[in-house]
Amino acid sequence: MADKKTVTIRQTGSPIRRPKEQRDTLIGLGLNKMGRVRTLEDTPAVRGMIRKVHHMVEIVEESK
Repeated sequence: MADKKTVTIRQTGSPIRRPKEQRDTLIGLGLNKMGRVRTLEDTPAVRGMIRKVHHMVEIVEESK
């Protein structure tokens, strides 16, 4: 079984005064408070969600 790629992201921006769609995307990523860090499987769906809220998150680490 091959190791799955992962991406670690940290929330750096506040969802206050943002559209509901962006707040829901953060919750979908497992982020809803400043400074939270999550390691997720690197899939096209997750990448799309990160792209949607790129101004409120940063990629900390990408692993193979």
